[in-house]
Amino acid sequence: MMSLRMHPPARQRARLAGALGMLALLGFCVAEAQEISSAETLLFETDHLARLKAPATLVYDFRKVSNVEPGFTDKVRLELARVNGKPSAILHFLSGEHKQEIPALEEAHGNPVLLGFLERDIAEMKRLTGGSSNYFRKRIRMALAQDAQVSIQSIRYHGKAVQAQVVRIQPYLHDPMHEHFENYLRKTYTFILSEQVPGSVYELRTSLGNRGGVRTAAAAAAGPPAASPAASSTTPAVIDETLTLISITPRQP
Repeated sequence: MMSLRMHPPARQRARLAGALGMLALLGFCVAEAQEISSAETLLFETDHLARLKAPATLVYDFRKVSNVEPGFTDKVRLELARVNGKPSAILHFLSGEHKQEIPALEEAHGNPVLLGFLERDIAEMKRLTGGSSNYFRKRIRMALAQDAQVSIQSIRYHGKAVQAQVVRIQPYLHDPMHEHFENYLRKTYTFILSEQVPGSVYELRTSLGNRGGVRTAAAAAAGPPAASPAASSTTPAVIDETLTLISITPRQP
């Protein structure tokens, strides 16, 4: 990992924006002199792939549940290799009409599924609201820097209980332009990470319409019904998207 010795706040924040190609994802001023939050460190300053032995392929389940438009299920594949002794990653994020193009990453250290998931979310917010991609990136970045809730939670991975860290944000709750995105005011982003699962990222989720606490996809299996006709004006909109790690090959200790 790159040295963080020089000018810690500005240099770390610049590196933070560059990790995983996040400059494209969270592209706005990164030089402000403030400490990096624990949420930013966990998501973008951690070497999620350090424990993995390449070559390896991680597979994630992606599920969209909605009463606004059709839902769907798909897979996300992360292929890891070593090129000239350095780690590289190719992310295949969804397929067909839902495919998200993500450039191959050289010297990958952070888990690129974070990039794919957030890039898709930003594109969806733009499609659904007509708003600016840069504005949504800024709201997410500000929420991670200033308002993120970080907690410890036990999860089950392949039948085993492991400790995880949960980051939760609501980027639009105090949005000064909330009148333009009223239906998304309480949209919640949940990131569940654990050093005890391959690639560190266990689950990523956005939830619109659920007011409950943090739940993993397995715990939410009996949640909202799959895609139904568009909700009526008196029915709260439900748009939940969840990405969950399901396997790694070859299997690693």
